[in-house]
Amino acid sequence: MKIAHVRERNAPAGSPWRLAAALDADGARWLDLDEARQGLVVEDPRRAHNSLLFRQPITTLDDHLARGLRIEALAEVRDGYARASDDDEAHLDAGDLDFGPPILRPPSFRDFYAFEQHVGTMWKRRDMQIPEAWYRLPIFYFSNVSEIRGPGDAVWAPRGSNELDYELEVGALIDTPVRDLDGGRGEEAIGGYMVLNDWSARDLQREETTVRLGPAKGKDFATSIGPWLVTPDELADARSAKGYDLSMSATVNGTELSRGSWATAHFSFGEMVERASADVHLRPGDLFGSGTVGTGCLLEVRDEKLGRYLEPGDSVTLEIERLGRLTAPIIERPHP
Repeated sequence: MKIAHVRERNAPAGSPWRLAAALDADGARWLDLDEARQGLVVEDPRRAHNSLLFRQPITTLDDHLARGLRIEALAEVRDGYARASDDDEAHLDAGDLDFGPPILRPPSFRDFYAFEQHVGTMWKRRDMQIPEAWYRLPIFYFSNVSEIRGPGDAVWAPRGSNELDYELEVGALIDTPVRDLDGGRGEEAIGGYMVLNDWSARDLQREETTVRLGPAKGKDFATSIGPWLVTPDELADARSAKGYDLSMSATVNGTELSRGSWATAHFSFGEMVERASADVHLRPGDLFGSGTVGTGCLLEVRDEKLGRYLEPGDSVTLEIERLGRLTAPIIERPHP
């Protein structure tokens, strides 16, 4: 199942996001889940009496999770309404829609460091080997949740930076409360996956890391996610090693600069959940990033591929097979 926040492109400014589910594999047609919920309740009023899912409006994924419901519960609405006619008001055409971040206000964002090729390149630049501890521990840092961007939202270099970079990652969303969860069961806590761009200001990051704290201002200015969330059942047949045999790529202005595979991850998301949940509570809506796939940033490929960092006027597109395509325009930093 694919889940997204959508609104019609001709909707009045400030219109709220609506939660929708894809009706086909390529995301061309969508179902407004609250319109469908209302129709199903009219068809059988007992649904509202018997199920919290049908008793209250379906607004955002954030609200759905706050009610204690898991993402997979939404399949009951999508599947129950699948027989409706194509001209039904609950049916939406992707061409008429804008898409928002799959989660609007994640309580936290932990970004991991799971791909050995990327990690090895970073340490080689310092003329050092990968630390032994990296092979044992899924390492992560906390980033900022106030600057979440969705598909098509503009990004700019933060103040004082001239080295804006993209990072090609898989995002995962926790959809149930857990604590001290074993890695073998860790992925049971994940409600879905998405494309994630962990933007980086390399010059700011370089200065911060000299004092062994952070990253901070080199990372906290923007994180892009989208275009939708894909539940794990849609990926099951592509399972490979500790990830999925799904290609990952990045293009700038239509030219491919990065390519890798989720299957090359050294740590599974289950192992990341185990590490993150040790002695602490994970909450529904918590966002995880996989870390950058090998070659998945300009810091690795700039010299041979683009010759520079990102500039205003560039367009960056990250794509992960089955998870969709996430594009962001780069603009000048707005004046306060």
